[in-house]
Amino acid sequence: MSSLYLVALGSNRRHHVYGPPRAVVHAAMEELAAFGTVMARSRVVRSAPMGAAQRRFANAASVLASEYDPPALLAALKRMEREFGRRRGRRWGDRVLDLDIVLWSGGEWRGELLTIPHPHFRERAFVLGPASEVARGWRDPVTGLTIAQLTRRLTRREALPR
Repeated sequence: MSSLYLVALGSNRRHHVYGPPRAVVHAAMEELAAFGTVMARSRVVRSAPMGAAQRRFANAASVLASEYDPPALLAALKRMEREFGRRRGRRWGDRVLDLDIVLWSGGEWRGELLTIPHPHFRERAFVLGPASEVARGWRDPVTGLTIAQLTRRLTRREALPR
């Protein structure tokens, strides 16, 4: 039976064939079709570097319908990252391609190599912004909030203390 996945995509390094990070993310969104049917694609947005990364990122999100179970999809996504030229290195460093499973229609998943929902997605505007374009009504199985609600909580302006 097919499952739906919300996949976050990011790049901040040039690829020798695809070119700049924005083009890498577009190419990766097309390549996701090898693992199922791409139901929706967000636009590609730019975001600030995070952690050890030095360059700005291009980020997007896709909804993928796939027969793969979560560990099999994770393995396929990691293989795709390597095929795009990702090298092991510093956590949050510069990378040609980063692919993360954010949500799954099956709810929660906990394994040695994979946790769904992604443990940090609620704090990351570069994930929630694109995700809200393609999966606005999806619910976080932990909080019960929709992607739209999580996005509003993260991006609302706080009143300054008097």
